[in-house]
Amino acid sequence: MKRLIECVPNFSEGRDPAKVDAIVSAMSAVVGVYVLDREMDADHNRCVVTLAGEPDAVAEAALRGVGKALELIDLNHHAGAHPRVGAADVIPFIPIQGVTIEDCVALARRVGKEIWSRYRIPVFFYEAAATRPDRTNLENVRRGQFEGLRDELKHNHERQPDIGEPKLHPTAGVTIVGARKFLIAYNVNLNTPDVSIANKIAKAIRFSSGGLRYVKSMGVELKGRNLAQVSINLTDFENTPMHRVYEMVKREAARYGAIPVGSEIVGLIPKKAIEMAADYFLQLENFSREQIFENKLESALSGATGAQAGKLAELARPFLDAVAAPTPTPGGGSVAAFAGALAASLGQMVAGLSRKKKSQLAVVDKLSEALDDMRRAAEELTGAIDRDANSYDDVLLAYKLPHGDASETKWREEAIQLATRGAAEVPLEVAERTVALFERLGQLASIAAASMKSDLEVARLMAAAGARGALANVEINLDSIADAGYVASMRTKSAALRERLAETSRSISA
Repeated sequence: MKRLIECVPNFSEGRDPAKVDAIVSAMSAVVGVYVLDREMDADHNRCVVTLAGEPDAVAEAALRGVGKALELIDLNHHAGAHPRVGAADVIPFIPIQGVTIEDCVALARRVGKEIWSRYRIPVFFYEAAATRPDRTNLENVRRGQFEGLRDELKHNHERQPDIGEPKLHPTAGVTIVGARKFLIAYNVNLNTPDVSIANKIAKAIRFSSGGLRYVKSMGVELKGRNLAQVSINLTDFENTPMHRVYEMVKREAARYGAIPVGSEIVGLIPKKAIEMAADYFLQLENFSREQIFENKLESALSGATGAQAGKLAELARPFLDAVAAPTPTPGGGSVAAFAGALAASLGQMVAGLSRKKKSQLAVVDKLSEALDDMRRAAEELTGAIDRDANSYDDVLLAYKLPHGDASETKWREEAIQLATRGAAEVPLEVAERTVALFERLGQLASIAAASMKSDLEVARLMAAAGARGALANVEINLDSIADAGYVASMRTKSAALRERLAETSRSISA
């Protein structure tokens, strides 16, 4: 499999096309790198370039972009609506194919060191590459912008860069390098120049202020268009879909007598995000992604025609074979998570088909909310399949540690206990998610179409099986943990989940 990553460097120049051309040319000169997109914004005074290719080639292209930005951009003479601390402000690496987020973290760290080595520009790491929890969020690292950070570094040791000297480069500032999932830069423009309204809306929708889980946002004044804008970074579009963000902006804007007059996407966007938005807003009856020409063509060309060619068994076979293999993982915990993911996927089907039926028009909004809930649950539980297997692999590795002398034996025992806690905590999370899913499926029964009754029943049975299986895995791992207080706390949580499951089952049967 070819190894592919994406890199989306942000440069503090959005008004001089010649400078942006020079930066892009420097990056595109690297063999094996593809420049997929470039966006310039004069109000923000910022450009965003999208690169893709093999990791090493993309890393070199990003480094050359930093070097060219150093030559052309002086932050002492830069102003714009968008926050910035560097000429080459932010460089995130995103895994696409054959590459993990951990690989991108390692690449980010290497690129950060090279930026300092080549250009003497200090570097901060953020998101998955962050070296400290308070630097995970980009806004924390960029607080105060170029001018504020320059002054604060003179006396605040907590703000010092991860790489390089404790002061900014005099013209290029610092560069923030990281690794993250696919991000959608999505902006909604309002029919008012009053940026205070945009700021209020941004505060209402962003997660750090109690809003939507995967949203970062701020208000921006677009002087060139006499508009205010809600500028949004959507860090997980599958769990917080773009259409949900737009609808919340629209509702919040109405509180201040404003309405959206348009929205824009900066850079590239996954096709799935557009499909989800189209499905939500158009209320297409019996819509399937296979109705999209490019999807159908790609499927036909690759031979992966899936269910339409009667190959459902082939889709399931790899996981079934992995479970059947005579290896400890994947085992019961992964299967419990998989059962929960199947339940959530069936719930998606029930909600999605029900909301397309005329008989359910009165509850379309509730069905749409349920559909989003089921999508999130399916995504989380699918991720738990690997997390459970990995947690038990950690236990096996701990048991393989040397235990010759007293020191080694102590170290080994501590490692075993720590790993076993992890092996208990992952299935507890699965149990919590599947019990909540079981309850949500019960609520869905009251608004789903009658023709979906059997599918919904199967979904509930699978969710209950996933919950009970996960709790069994919690219990077996607790038997090997020495900390009595920890064990008692975990068993209390498990008992509460069992009671919730039983209570919901009774209410559904009543």
